[in-house]
Amino acid sequence: MAEGNTTDSQRGNEAAEDREICHCHLKTTPRAEKELKALKNRLNRMAGQLSGIGKMLDENRYCGEVLTQVAAVESALQSFGYLILQEHMETCVVEEVRKGNLAVVDEAVELMKKLK
Repeated sequence: MAEGNTTDSQRGNEAAEDREICHCHLKTTPRAEKELKALKNRLNRMAGQLSGIGKMLDENRYCGEVLTQVAAVESALQSFGYLILQEHMETCVVEEVRKGNLAVVDEAVELMKKLK
C-alpha cells in the first residue's frame, strides 16, 4: 500500500484512538425538562423564521424585508448561543475548575470567540 493511503480498518482504529484521547464527545449536559423545553421552543421559533424567509423568497418579497427577517434570526440565534454559553459557564466550567481542571477555561475562551 502506498504511503498516505489508509484502509477503512486503519481509519476506524485511528478514530477509536482519538475517542480515547479526546473525551469531548462523551460529555453530556443534563438539563431540567422545563429548561430543555424552553430551549427547544426557541429553536422551533427560529426554524419557523427560517421557513418564513424561504416563503418570502418564493414570493419574491422585497430584499429589505428579507434582510430584516435574516437579522431577526441572527439575533435570536446569537441570544440562544449566549444562553447555552451562560449555562456552560455556570455549570460545566465551574465544576471542572473545582476539580482542578483549568484547561476548561481555555476551552471556554475559545467557545466565546466562536460566538463573538
